[in-house]
Amino acid sequence: MPNIFATALTYPAPSANYRGESELNRAIVQKVTEGRFEYPIISPEAMRNALREILAGYDLPSNRTRLNDEDQLAVQFADYPWPDRYVDDFLFGYLVADRKQMSADMVKERESSYKRDSVLRMNLAKGLAPYRHDALLTQSPMTRQSSWQNATSSALLHRETVVTAFQYPFALNVDDFRLDDDRPPVDGVKAPGGGTYSTRGEQRADWLRQLLRAISELNGVAGNHARSYFEMAPASIVIRVTNSLVAGHDLYAFRPDRSTPDVFRLPEIVECVQHGDLPGGEFHIGGKIVREVLTSEERSMLEERGVKLHRTALMALNAVAKDITKKGFLETAPDGGV
Repeated sequence: MPNIFATALTYPAPSANYRGESELNRAIVQKVTEGRFEYPIISPEAMRNALREILAGYDLPSNRTRLNDEDQLAVQFADYPWPDRYVDDFLFGYLVADRKQMSADMVKERESSYKRDSVLRMNLAKGLAPYRHDALLTQSPMTRQSSWQNATSSALLHRETVVTAFQYPFALNVDDFRLDDDRPPVDGVKAPGGGTYSTRGEQRADWLRQLLRAISELNGVAGNHARSYFEMAPASIVIRVTNSLVAGHDLYAFRPDRSTPDVFRLPEIVECVQHGDLPGGEFHIGGKIVREVLTSEERSMLEERGVKLHRTALMALNAVAKDITKKGFLETAPDGGV
């Protein structure tokens, strides 16, 4: 079965939604250095956490729940790890560091293990524009004559801010889903909407579809959402479905146009497909790049070489789900769509 390699590009927007350590009252945007500039980043852990919560919101069985009312980051597990029972254990992996907490008999009964790697591979989301030392100042008011207060005086809040699109790669090995597994599902596993699965292969095919759906509407990724709303759903996407073990191109594939920096292109992929260096029939490209960026000549050339072009990233992800599992998530979503 093939591998899926993809690069998603968000819409550009002002963002202060990811904070690392704070310096006094200054909220810091995390960054990496490339060349002479620092670029804002968002961690794959933050995106994976958002995907967990989205999948749970789709009514898929999930083991881990984030506790939001604690004095530090905290989560709660409903059960011991069980990848055949819980979608988050299956997709995102786990580690039972103290093996005394989970008996060997339970591990054997659940056909499980003490640790499991993630099926979904992701890397940092990186901004396409460098951080320019922009900052915003807001005032926190003093609280008086109230039943409770957080501070005894007013404070000036200082937060670093960027205006950029982010791009992030992800990859999946379809073999990891074992779609041909004809064993009956574990008791209690339900499909979204309360349906049932006939086999574990059918169950995992649906989990794969729902994961691609979740990526198509990725939101709520970490950080400072009280002050900054930034969607991580792809505005444009390029996907390669291939038997190759590597993508064969730069996974941070989008580049600003030299003449129009706020327009993002796929120069390496377009050129390689044009010259036969990459097989066009393995690619799906969708979203704003198809509607507004690629020229009519480029679209014609790509289609002639077998590239599937889609007007939205949602349609591209749905087409890949249909290619792999014989159904798209738009047809199978309980509400008829996303």
